[in-house]
Order: sequence, then structure tokens, then C-alpha cells
Amino acid sequence: MRQILLFLAAMLLCCCSADNEVKAETPANTGNNSNTGKTLVVYYSYTGNSREIVNTLTSQIQADVLEIQPAEKGLKYEANNYALGTQLLNAIKANPNDLSSYPAIDPVATSLSGYENIIIVTPLWWSQMAAIMQTYLFQSASEMAGKHVAMIVSSHSSGISGVVSDARRLLPDVTWMGDALWINASNHSNRASLIEAWLKTLNFAKGQTTMDKMYITIGGQTQSVTLVENAATRALVEKLKQGTVTVMLNSSGGFEIWGALGFSLPTSNQQTTALPGDVILYNGSNICLFYGSNSWSYTRLGKIDGLSESELRTFLRAGESNISVTLSVDVQTDIRNIKGEGNAQGDGNLYSLNGQRVKNPTKGLYIRNGKKIAI
Repeated sequence: MRQILLFLAAMLLCCCSADNEVKAETPANTGNNSNTGKTLVVYYSYTGNSREIVNTLTSQIQADVLEIQPAEKGLKYEANNYALGTQLLNAIKANPNDLSSYPAIDPVATSLSGYENIIIVTPLWWSQMAAIMQTYLFQSASEMAGKHVAMIVSSHSSGISGVVSDARRLLPDVTWMGDALWINASNHSNRASLIEAWLKTLNFAKGQTTMDKMYITIGGQTQSVTLVENAATRALVEKLKQGTVTVMLNSSGGFEIWGALGFSLPTSNQQTTALPGDVILYNGSNICLFYGSNSWSYTRLGKIDGLSESELRTFLRAGESNISVTLSVDVQTDIRNIKGEGNAQGDGNLYSLNGQRVKNPTKGLYIRNGKKIAI
């Protein structure tokens, strides 16, 4: 019955997205302070790299997302030896205090009045901040005054000092939370760990917004999950502090494995497009682990860290039934109980967290020489 309902919902709702699309409700301009203390991620993406960065960032923090779009669509800023992009940047440099010098963007209805933390994610254009993002910051400078602001810059190989200078010129009255993070072509694939380390250095208003970790173990392989901050995850963490929970999950719909937790958690359901890696609460007492995508009314719990879609399908045993899944908030290991050839504490071999030697490891957490390592 659930599969039929999900199929009907997919036919009725036109809100499915591509795997790399950031899905977030645009915060309403309500005129009140209901967002006080919250974080907003503002981004512009031309090639899709910045969008991937935002996907990774929002799997690690609780934040609303706002995408900036140029008013004129389909322009090729890099064409003819970067002629159009250079022209836009030169116009800004010629008269940086005149709004007409900046390229037009789509109207933005989101009020910043309730947000205390703002993270800007922007591409670099020829050693400067992308002109489209410059327009938004120029228009929003007075509304950002006094906010805590941080920035991630995506580039191919160029250094980001010019982008940092642009940001400080455009936003003279903000409090910078820390140094800008540079993600380039050589380290883009490692962005999850880079962002995780960077977030810990930031001086967020109203305290740090990084979240708890949970661990999922399937067949001896363990993956970490970055949890969002809500009533459901707080209750889940408290439950797991009392001991690990093992559930039996089954593949469903070609996009998830799911099943009963054996207990209920508080819900804050909203229409959500779940993407690969998402960990979701369904109907208050079922957990869903996604290797595909589906739109439904869910409560979000978190996201599995660091696996591609193909790796998720392998880890989650897509298509199988009766999959034993263990949830925990502390990585437990039986490495001390290993018996056999060599010294398990120092023989250099890899072992799963339940103490089994692993010859062909995939991505995950393992034990080598008595210490946990990530591969």
C-alpha cells in the first residue's frame, strides 16, 4: 500500500529534482523575528560546483537556503575568451557604488531580519567574486549589517584573495565569523571533510550550529551520519545513548530501504524531496535510508556522510530484503577480541568495527593498528 501511495504522490507532485539540486523552501518575508538565531546559506552557482558545495554544507548544519539567479538566463559568461564575464566585472570596478553597474538578478523576497548567521557560497570569476553574487551583496549590504557572515569560494585553481576583498568592500558592516574556505578543483571531492573542519573554526552567533553524529553499521561497514537539529534527532540521540538499536529494513520503490524503528519520535513533517544519502523519519516510527530520490511528507533526520550514489546503493544493499542495520551514537568495536595470526593491534591490516578482517574495503570506518580510520 505504501508503494502505491508513493507512486501516486510522484505522479501528482511536480517537485522532484535532479540529484545535485539543492531543495529548500525560500524563507518567507514575514516581517517578524521567528528566524532569530538561525542560519541562512546564500549561493550562486554557474557550473554546479557551488551547488554541490551547498548540498554538502547543508547536510552538516541546520540552515535555510537562498539561491541567487541572474535576471537574464542562458548567458555564456565564459564565451569568446570570457568576454561577457569580463565586461560585467569591469563595469563594477569602474563604478562600484552605482547599482546600475551591477548585472540584474531575479527579485529576492527573503528578508534577512531574523537571520543572525549568513554563509555565502560563491564562484570565483577571473580572480574576483562572480558578478551575480556581487549584485546581491551590494543590494543587501544594509540588511546584512551586524550579521555574522562567513564565505566559501569555489574556483578551478586561482587563489581567492580577490573574492575576499570584494566581499569586504561590499559588506563593510558585518562581523566575519572566520576565514573564507577555498574549495578548488583539486580538493572539491574532499569538500565534506574540509567543510566539517572549517565549521568548527567559525564564531557563530547564538552558539555553534554544527550537529551531532550518528553511526549506521551494515554488514560490518560503518558510515557516519550528520544529524540535523530538531526534536526528532534530540530524542533519537537520547535513545541511542542508552544503547545501540538494530532494525530490519527492506528495499522499497527503487529509492530507499526502510522499516520500523520499534519506537516513536517527535515529528515535524513537511513536504520534502529526499535525495541520496538522506536519513528520514516517516510517520513518526519508521526510518528511511535513501539511495535515490522521492518527494513526500517527512521529518528529516540527517545525511550519510561521504558516499556517492553508487556507493550508497552498495552500502545500503539496494534491492535486498531483511537488511540488518545498527544505529549508534558511539563507534563501538570488538577489535580487542580478535584472535588469530598476528597482533590485531599492530599488524597493519584493516578490520571492520565488529572485528572482522577486511581485504577489499569500501568507503567507511575501519580499525588499523588499534585505531579507527576513515577510508
